[in-house]
Amino acid sequence: MRMSRSPIEPGSTVDERSLTAVSGDQVAVPDPDRLIHLQFRRFAGCPVCNLHLRSVVRRHREIEAAGVREVVVFHSPAEELVPHTTDLPFAVVADPARRLYAEFGVERSPRALLSPRAWGPIVRAVLSGVRNVVRGREHLPSISPHGGRLGLPADFLIAPDGRVLAAKYGEHVYDQWSVDELLELAARRNTQTIDRVTDAER
Repeated sequence: MRMSRSPIEPGSTVDERSLTAVSGDQVAVPDPDRLIHLQFRRFAGCPVCNLHLRSVVRRHREIEAAGVREVVVFHSPAEELVPHTTDLPFAVVADPARRLYAEFGVERSPRALLSPRAWGPIVRAVLSGVRNVVRGREHLPSISPHGGRLGLPADFLIAPDGRVLAAKYGEHVYDQWSVDELLELAARRNTQTIDRVTDAER
């Protein structure tokens, strides 16, 4: 069951707001100068979330060069997130009351973990997470994470004027845009912008 009356769809408009990252920085959504990739994850230290976010970290310069700012939301309190996010080069927002989740229609469901398509990523994430914990690169998640373990991911690409250009609601815990898909969406938007400018100059 979705947590809002309807999901956010391409063409929807996001109201302006300032979010507080766990670093204390203020994050404008939408951003007046860049696209925002707003992604909803699960709980602090979630192994599957970490697996995905490491791919984002590795290619963060490419993402920024494409004119995209990453903003990542978790349903954990800020104090739980801080130890897990100190090395991340993008804004991380705590939403323990799940207000943003409700606004954007991001749901919880048992299929987050029960879908067979999630099992491979879960195994890879756990094995990778154990190695990184042993090496001191990551911290163990809480045994009983705030908000539970059944959250589903979601991705939104938001233009500077607040329009939602693309949206994805995950069907299982590892169902989100890859970095390549994100860059393709950003490039498509930038090409359309160039086309509009060219048409206006004719």
